[in-house]
Amino acid sequence: MRIILNLIWLVLSGFWLAIGYVLTGIVCCVLIITIPWGLASFRIANYALWPFGRQVVDRADAGAPSLIGNVIWIVVAGIWLAIGHVVTGLALCVTIIGIPLGVANFKMVPVSLMPLGKVIVPAP
Repeated sequence: MRIILNLIWLVLSGFWLAIGYVLTGIVCCVLIITIPWGLASFRIANYALWPFGRQVVDRADAGAPSLIGNVIWIVVAGIWLAIGHVVTGLALCVTIIGIPLGVANFKMVPVSLMPLGKVIVPAP
């Protein structure tokens, strides 16, 4: 079932969301000082391509620098990526088949807002 959901996800929204994260990551890496945000953006792009069967968990060693970095990220790029997830999620929830995909989009909003201090792991 995960493979079917991931394939539908990839076609309907995953590819476009991943492109948004990759473009954000490229911009962050070009601006040298924002490389940590760029790397986090690339990790989330990978997750945005194939989200079912994986989950986002907090890193135990994340501290104040991650919090400060996340606040900067929200202002610079996170809010726009989160809006993209909400709009895509609402559009997917219009159809019955799209409801699980819309819910998955809504679950990605927190990691799009605060990517530092998070790690993506296989779901149990």
